[in-house]
Amino acid sequence: MAGKISMGARREVVSAVTERYRSAKRAEKGRILDELCATTGWHRKHAVRALRRRETVRPGEVEATRKRRRGYGATIKDALTALWEASDRVCGKRLKVMISTLLPALEQHGRLQLGQSDRDRVLTISAATIDRLLVDVKIAASGGRRRRAGFYSAIRREVPIRTFNDWNNPVPGFCEVDMVAHGGTSVAGSFIQTLTMVDVATGWTECLPLLTREGSLVVEAITRAQSLFPWLLRGVDFDNDSAFMNDVVVPWCREQKLEVTRSRAYKKNDQAFVEQKNGAVVRRLMGYGRFDGVETARMMGRLYAAARLYVNFFQPSFKLKEKRREGAKVIKRYHLPSTPYERALAHPKVTAAVKKRLRDQYRSLDPVALLSEIRATQDELGNRVDRRPGQVRGLQPDSTSTAPATAATFAKTLGKTTTSGEPRATHRHPRRPYKTRVRMPSKLDPHILTIEGWLTTQPQLTALAIVDRLREKHPEEFGTRQHSIVQRLLRALRRKTAKQLIAEVPLGEATTAAPLPGLVDGSGYVGPDPPTAPLVEQAGKATWRGRPVDFASVPSG
Repeated sequence: MAGKISMGARREVVSAVTERYRSAKRAEKGRILDELCATTGWHRKHAVRALRRRETVRPGEVEATRKRRRGYGATIKDALTALWEASDRVCGKRLKVMISTLLPALEQHGRLQLGQSDRDRVLTISAATIDRLLVDVKIAASGGRRRRAGFYSAIRREVPIRTFNDWNNPVPGFCEVDMVAHGGTSVAGSFIQTLTMVDVATGWTECLPLLTREGSLVVEAITRAQSLFPWLLRGVDFDNDSAFMNDVVVPWCREQKLEVTRSRAYKKNDQAFVEQKNGAVVRRLMGYGRFDGVETARMMGRLYAAARLYVNFFQPSFKLKEKRREGAKVIKRYHLPSTPYERALAHPKVTAAVKKRLRDQYRSLDPVALLSEIRATQDELGNRVDRRPGQVRGLQPDSTSTAPATAATFAKTLGKTTTSGEPRATHRHPRRPYKTRVRMPSKLDPHILTIEGWLTTQPQLTALAIVDRLREKHPEEFGTRQHSIVQRLLRALRRKTAKQLIAEVPLGEATTAAPLPGLVDGSGYVGPDPPTAPLVEQAGKATWRGRPVDFASVPSG
């Protein structure tokens, strides 16, 4: 009862017993204090101070609040402001340590002068008092903007941490929850998110699309997932995302009697079960493109509705059985691959009614029909990948999907032909019509044969030399501006000449020619000159490592 009494009720109780306490004897005062401590939950010394300082409030009057005496004046605040600026605006805890060395330095150079009493008070001030005195100074220094308090961090602190080793074979109903972003290569703007929930005991996976990262949408998605899971949810394990750690999701989960835990920061292995499904299910279905818009989210809902049945009833997965370390090696043992449906049937904590319902649902499912629906929806989503909702240029309508119209048609294609490439349209970039570029005529076209003749006789000609020759013959057409186009033509002609030289070398000569001494890295080279020695030209020819090289047969680079 003492912890539930309000502050106003405590004031009324104290006002009622204050006059009786002051006029009572010593023994009576002790009994009054005992009753007051039992009623308000106060410590005995606090109750004594409250009764001594409080005056009786008459009926209809409002008790005047007691003002705390100010301990530090404007002089101390000005000195702390100077010290804070001199410390490059550090926090109060760091400034408290720096004052003992910073204050004498400022006094030595005449930056700050304090009386002995004020100096002693500055040296003994606490870090909390420093931050309290400098609140308005820091707001003014930041341009009038108050720093936002760490609201989400307070909620994180009250949510307990659960690591990967803390699960200890839970019963079905405890889920790991994570968010997968479909923003492509950019996180700017709004895009669709996928909320993934994985049951730790069975591996049952539910995926739901969210238009934005918002706590209210997370609550709606978890409510929807509760109707999709075959059993009741017992607990949820989040990461430290602000979409989960807020005053909407965490209180709602506790109202629903769900155990709320979180992983450690930057420790993805704490959520190994859901991280595995993020890659094996969500990314395998959706790829890494950008998706946004209401219609796209509706298509993703269709895709996940078919995929949940296909994955949970027909796709087996591995589950870790044991893990041990031997020296530097980690040895893992896995159970035989099983589907979440099979694990649910084998789990002793799943009721017989749930198992019967799962068996009936399993008998009614056609995996080929589910896969056909998945492929058809992926083809529709493939037309929308990396496109804004308003960008419809080149977008194919849903009715022109390349997927077979029926499951029977889709089944006939299985095992017949195998096409190369990724079968999921969400993983392929949509093919856009290629715009054929028409080559514009160049003023060098009439002179190409002339330039080729010059290069045949003088392969070392540069682009500037060719431009000078063309300007001498046609001064009205050519100048220094044509240097770049001549360079491009020169590169193309020399590339063409190099290909012809390679094609003209006989196969026998290429394979039987004596190799140059040494390896490519020069480790087997013997000789007086280094491997990078320049060529030595002699009468129109050059020698390299004693071998003649003809300049005329090699086009200049």
